Amino acid sequence: MIFSKFIHNKSSFNPSVITITLLMVIFLVLSTLIFPDGTTDVINWAKASIFKNFSWFYILSFSIFLFFLLILSVSSLGSIKLGANEEEPEFNFLSWLAMLFAAGMGVGLMFFGVAEPLSHYNSTITSGVAEQRQQAALLHTFFHWGIHAWAVYAVIALALAYFGFRYKLPLALRSCFYPLLKDRINGKLGDFIDILALIATLFGIITTLGFGASQLGAGLVSLGFLEESGYGIQIIIICVVMTLAVISAISGVGKGVKILSEINLSLAMLLLIFVLVAGPTLYLLSSFSDNLGTYFSNIINLSFKTYVYESEHTSWFTGWTVLYWAWWCSWAPFVGLFIARISRGRTIREFIFGVLAIPTLFCILWFTVFGNTAIWLDDTIAQGTLRALTSSPEKLLFEFLNYLPMPLISGILALVIISLFFITSADSGIYVLNNIASRDKSVSSPKWQSAMWGVLMAVVSIVLLGAGGLGTLQAMTLIAALPFAVLMIIMCVSLWKGVTADQKYFGAKVTPTSIFWTGDKWKDRLGQMLNQTQEKDILKFLKYTALPAMRELRQELIAVHNLNVEVVQSIAEEEAHIEIIIKKESMRDFMYGIKSVGHDVSDQLINDDHLPHIQHSTTYQPITYFFDGRTGYDVQYMSRTEIIADILKQYERYLSLLDDVGQELMSHEKTELAE
Repeated sequence: MIFSKFIHNKSSFNPSVITITLLMVIFLVLSTLIFPDGTTDVINWAKASIFKNFSWFYILSFSIFLFFLLILSVSSLGSIKLGANEEEPEFNFLSWLAMLFAAGMGVGLMFFGVAEPLSHYNSTITSGVAEQRQQAALLHTFFHWGIHAWAVYAVIALALAYFGFRYKLPLALRSCFYPLLKDRINGKLGDFIDILALIATLFGIITTLGFGASQLGAGLVSLGFLEESGYGIQIIIICVVMTLAVISAISGVGKGVKILSEINLSLAMLLLIFVLVAGPTLYLLSSFSDNLGTYFSNIINLSFKTYVYESEHTSWFTGWTVLYWAWWCSWAPFVGLFIARISRGRTIREFIFGVLAIPTLFCILWFTVFGNTAIWLDDTIAQGTLRALTSSPEKLLFEFLNYLPMPLISGILALVIISLFFITSADSGIYVLNNIASRDKSVSSPKWQSAMWGVLMAVVSIVLLGAGGLGTLQAMTLIAALPFAVLMIIMCVSLWKGVTADQKYFGAKVTPTSIFWTGDKWKDRLGQMLNQTQEKDILKFLKYTALPAMRELRQELIAVHNLNVEVVQSIAEEEAHIEIIIKKESMRDFMYGIKSVGHDVSDQLINDDHLPHIQHSTTYQPITYFFDGRTGYDVQYMSRTEIIADILKQYERYLSLLDDVGQELMSHEKTELAE
């Protein structure tokens, strides 16, 4: 009770979300410290169970995310804006692409840029001559870092941006489920969503901290600043980095962090260009083109491949692809929130293209330059020295740079880039964790909360690194990401429901009835609008308004114009309808009908005290239908003369089509009917 009151009065935390999350994390830390072997065994058992039973789910889910986005982008829904219809993008297109480009960078690319292609090249997943093995090694690397990874980020980013900027909901994960849960997103179900997202994000960031700490330690040893890099050095690195990140988060110097990020991006590009120029430049440029073709020509096959028919590669598949998919799921709220915040005013189509295409192309370029160069060096100069270090991937980047000119300068540059990525990632991670755990996303969090997250991430990463190294961190990410992946599937359903309702709402036109309104008898029409029409009202309308109108028109058409006209009626309580039919010899008959159509009314509207006229679970409308099957419309507010005018309007359209495209179609249908 005291803790709950403190949380409510002294923090921005949602008490339920933060309490359950902290209890779970504290339980994990204490279990690891008190029962290290038993806890490790349980984590490994859970990891093995997920590998055995849910690897297919990860693969299928990521493919669903990708194809869901592609369908959205090519459909008419792609033109919907992430904001008001008249809203312009907050950033110009090039600046926006540059920020997406920055989002594609991180500790992961620095850690795996050399290590992953070499690991695949040196594994059983590749076969054939050296060139074929190299091509396959790069292909699997691109698959892990390419369009599928960014599809996961894009799904969450799109949902956050859409519901935040279009629905005007808080920029929070629970808002993404509004079409399914409505106001229940503010209750226990919303808390459950935030808890899953918070735990998945926490372990995703912690895993990245583990990679960064191990690579920074290896870099310091490689450059001669340390003699060795063990667990103690990693603890010091994590503490120093988290301290700097907390100071940055507490100071609120947003501009400073932005400037640091831009500087870091520039340094990373400088390192990329250096390796491109210092390495086999022409070979790398040719490889980039070839790698693009290989990747896009194999993407469908890899998207669904679970190696069920290649059991000898199952351990590689689970140890690489499935782990990566879990890692991307855990990072999705983190990266997604950043992308959503910079994408206001973009169309869905533009958003999907930018988020999927630009970072994917850059990742392919990055791994081509570092991966192809590393394999080329290992085969020609290093003579296998680099591939021998694939079991210690944190050392590979710096050993790789030793085979290029100016290794000390490039090594220091790499160390600075990793450090800055480490700090800015941790700083941004603190912001995202605060956002997910807050009860009010628009309120700034107290400074002590940033310090709490920094300490929590440092402690958990140190404890888990001590218990089992990076493997344990990866296992916890895999476990935490599984329920969140299920949540993301549901999020796709919610987003689809939201955008289809959006299109229907903004695409709705004023009812055709209103074109006849002149303002006369407006009080009567207002009374009709605020009366929930029942079936007896429709029968009355058909009998005393619509039917007399059709009979009057029929009389005129027969007496004056000598046409063959028929009025058909069925004014019963079930399927009541009336039709006027103008017959033609060689063409399809013109037919204008009105029928009674019932619509269910939601309980939410019935129970709304502000809508006292809505009391029945079903309402009825007189809806038109036509000879050619077009969609009809409501005519309940029309008078007798207005119905006659509406019939003549449709008949004029019918006559105009006789001389154009309608002649062939209508005559053909008439022939079929006769046969």
